[in-house]
Amino acid sequence: MVEVRNLTKRYGANLAVDHVSFTIDEGSIVGFLGPNGAGKSTTMNIITGYLSATDGSVSVSGKNTLDDPNDVKRLIGYLPEQPPLYLEMTVKEYLNFVYELKKCSLPRQKHLEEICQLVKIDNVYHRLIGNLSKGYKQRVGIAQALIGNPPVLILDEPTVGLDPKQIIEIRTLIKNLGRNHTIILSSHILPEVQAVCERIIVINNGKLVADGATDTLAHDLSKDHRLIMRAEGPEKEIVHAIAAMEHVADVYSLGEKEPGACDFSVESALDVDIRRDLFALMARNGWPVLALKNTDLTLEDLFLQLTSTDAAISGKEEE
Repeated sequence: MVEVRNLTKRYGANLAVDHVSFTIDEGSIVGFLGPNGAGKSTTMNIITGYLSATDGSVSVSGKNTLDDPNDVKRLIGYLPEQPPLYLEMTVKEYLNFVYELKKCSLPRQKHLEEICQLVKIDNVYHRLIGNLSKGYKQRVGIAQALIGNPPVLILDEPTVGLDPKQIIEIRTLIKNLGRNHTIILSSHILPEVQAVCERIIVINNGKLVADGATDTLAHDLSKDHRLIMRAEGPEKEIVHAIAAMEHVADVYSLGEKEPGACDFSVESALDVDIRRDLFALMARNGWPVLALKNTDLTLEDLFLQLTSTDAAISGKEEE
């Protein structure tokens, strides 16, 4: 659906984007992360056609942004961090204006009604945009991106400045939109990315530093894959029993953490999941497991680690 190949953008001596490559499949929701100044917005602006690349290529549904710029723009709906709203217009006037601006050929009234129902702004359709809350303004911004029914949506910080209730509503909306659209979501709110996105791409200093599934990226890039288990039972017997398990590389007690219960550090062989076997062992011996967690990096830890170094690590380079 979206293919970026060796994308490079220079501003004089400054290299804003440095040979970035990735592919986004149809129907996926991808989080695009990076600190301020990393080249994130530049990359998104090149994909949307607002900027030209110094080198490399971008194609959407097989159409190149350089060869077919107008065709590519029709395939993309874009919500910048500051929604391009005219505050003196009503929602109805604004959406009709965008409809004409995009030269949309879909049945006007039906199309706009469907979009307003989808993003839940039909109840403010005749109100001035300037009088709307921040949350409703964001919804109107998403509505303009949906005009023409583009298959690709690029959303830059769609929940910035919203209250917790509004954030949950916009997250739910993005998930619903992901059923029929390919979505690239840029956000500094990491729990939001984790809750909404299936895949994460991280860019830093203009380079791609990580690319992988949201659920497994932290695990894949963590060097430490220990389990921390809290259990009741005889401390030394538990250590000996776990040490005798297949695929256990190391185990030791972390001492008593509550009356009658100790924490145990259990390290498995690389790429082996021993949780089920460990639980079965404890159950057979009648040793209650009170807690079990892994020591993989959190998404926040991963982001800080990747963006505090210049190391370029990508899922494809690891293969």
